Order: sequence, then C-alpha cells, then structure tokens
Amino acid sequence: MKKIFLSAALAIITGLAVSAENPEVNAQVLAAFKNQFPAASETEWSTGSEYYKASFVYNNNYVNAYYTSEGEFLATIRNISSVDLPVVLQANLKKNYGSFWVSELFELSKQDGTSYSVTLENADEKIILKSVNGTAWTVFKKTGKV
Repeated sequence: MKKIFLSAALAIITGLAVSAENPEVNAQVLAAFKNQFPAASETEWSTGSEYYKASFVYNNNYVNAYYTSEGEFLATIRNISSVDLPVVLQANLKKNYGSFWVSELFELSKQDGTSYSVTLENADEKIILKSVNGTAWTVFKKTGKV
C-alpha cells in the first residue's frame, strides 16, 4: 500500500513540476527580459503566484531573474564563489568563520542594491549569514547538527 501511495505521489509531483516549467510568458515580460539580458541563452521559464522566473545562462553564469506579470523587474539571484564576494566580506568570513566551509553562497540583486547570503557548516553547526550593504555579515539563522 505504501509503494502505491508513494508512486502516486511521485507521479502527481512530477506532473506539477512539468506543468510549471515553460509556461506561456506574456509579451511584456518577454520584452523586459530580452531588453535586460539580450545575450541570455538556455532560458527556461517558470511561474509563481505573482511572478515569472527566467532561469538562464548569462556571461557563463547561471542566473534566475524575476519579473511581475506586467514585466517589472524584481530581482536576479545567482550562485557565486567566495572569490566573487566583496573583499571586506571575504576577509570577515576568513577571520570569523575560518573553521567552517561554505555550502551555499548567492547574490541577490534588486533595483535598490545587492545583498549576499552564505550558508556555513562545520561538524557541529550550520550558520546562515546575510549581508545587505556588502560591508558586514549578520547572523540570520544558527542551528546545531544532530
């Protein structure tokens, strides 16, 4: 019985995921995207309740861009390497979190500026840091590992 339920659940989830991929994107959103990222390649579209998301390659980076249904740009998110961080943030990580490794790091760019989020881990804990102004980290979440 569990196997039947699991198979049915996987089929439903897979169907939902496929239907969310490459929805029909309205002309305003497409025009805004093509104007902002004319050299984008491998573009795939998905949608949420109040936004369109374009996942694409731009300057050899994988990027996600978000737009309203009216074509208004909301933000871009891209995974980055620690060497892509501002030098001040790099130095702070090395100084204060040298015993941790980076498991996730991304950059969020909006009209009003750029922020960063890093997930750090060691054998005992996991810490998520945020930087809104690019000059200092603040602890967003800290959890112990089991």
